[in-house]
Amino acid sequence: MHYITAGESHGSSLMTIVYDVPAGLSIPQELIDADLMRRQSGYGRSSRQENKDSAFIASGLSNGKTTGAPIAMVVTNEHQSPDGADPDAIIAPRPGHADLVGALKMNFDECRNVAERASARETAARVAAASIAREFLAVLGVEVNSYVTSIGDVVMEEDDPMGAAPLYKPLDVEMSAVRCPSAEASEKMLGAIDRARATGDTLGGTFRVVVTGLLPGLGSYVNPSDRLTARLGAAILSVPAIKGVEFGIGFDAAQRPGSSVHDPIAIEPVSGFTRKSNNAGGLEGGMTTGMPLIITAAMKPIPTLSKPLDTIDMETLEPTKAYTGRSDVCAVPAAAVVAEAEVAFVLASAYTEKFGCDNMADIQASIKAYVNRLRTVSR
Repeated sequence: MHYITAGESHGSSLMTIVYDVPAGLSIPQELIDADLMRRQSGYGRSSRQENKDSAFIASGLSNGKTTGAPIAMVVTNEHQSPDGADPDAIIAPRPGHADLVGALKMNFDECRNVAERASARETAARVAAASIAREFLAVLGVEVNSYVTSIGDVVMEEDDPMGAAPLYKPLDVEMSAVRCPSAEASEKMLGAIDRARATGDTLGGTFRVVVTGLLPGLGSYVNPSDRLTARLGAAILSVPAIKGVEFGIGFDAAQRPGSSVHDPIAIEPVSGFTRKSNNAGGLEGGMTTGMPLIITAAMKPIPTLSKPLDTIDMETLEPTKAYTGRSDVCAVPAAAVVAEAEVAFVLASAYTEKFGCDNMADIQASIKAYVNRLRTVSR
């Protein structure tokens, strides 16, 4: 299952086409809009998020179910300029943004064209598209969630992050203004965002994506490009401002001996082979183990500052201050939702690669046969 997006930040709309979608999958409109609303959530967003996104499905459905044809979706930009005029040119590129390098690459004399497409606004189309992958996974018993673990220097304390990650309730996460399951940490994060806003600054942070209900053996060890670690890492790093990804305990594994890193294998009467811990975060050899998939990602601060940094004017080549515009102070909660979308697409593709992609009935029958074989092996 794959997607492609089109559209610009201040254009009339964002568009996406999702293809390789099995036939017979129900796609409720309200689920798409709910995910779009989650992407716009989070304390520290700009006034731009007050216009609520909604997706229009233009093709690929019949009576609310997928037909196997590509699905085209449109998300209208309600915040487009009322007079339809193009936004002003950007001649003062922002440090940390695609502005300058993109303009040099494309031979532009200013940065507006780069900013329009490089903008994180494009992720609205990704999230809309991923509602297809998320619903596909949900039918197969797979749930994709996320939560914020830090904003700035405020970190949610966890004694056993890998054990706790699958246990947090999604409702508790969504009730937090920063999508953090800890009420105490949430309050401190709100304070950090307020302080950054007051000084004209921005904040990044970290979040965790958690997937439960996965079968073992998705992905492959055979070719480097088939490893889910490679695919998932690339997918999450494609989200604007993401600077690092960890699977399981991540970099902490480099500081421990192997005896306290690798997860001992056990067997249970009903579920078969399992692990006594989940330091690997649900992946071994580029394949799912059947344990919860746990990925932590780091987001840098947003580069558009209300108190801008030094830059160079592209027309005069003289020192100046960087472009400023309506921007978020912190978008870590929203980035986590976008990362969910990317993870959902990778996993949906892994399922269709292993179990087929024509229609839901055949896929579910193939999964049932696979599960029965695994039970036979573990007896």
